[in-house]
Amino acid sequence: MYKAKVTSKGQVTLPKELRKKIGIDAGSYIEIKETEVGYVISKQNEADCLKKYIGILGSKTSGDELIKELRGE
Repeated sequence: MYKAKVTSKGQVTLPKELRKKIGIDAGSYIEIKETEVGYVISKQNEADCLKKYIGILGSKTSGDELIKELRGE
């Protein structure tokens, strides 16, 4: 379990061990979701986290063709 103190400005410092475990760096965003049993804090995924993979297969191969090739069809 981790504990964090809230400042008068509403700021929270997450313990270093937790930040490292989750992969939170300076400038990262977190999501806080309400559930039936409490709240869940998680690292927000960047919208463009998969952008570096766009076009990696080239324009010659479609997704369907790649799947057929991987299946040996």
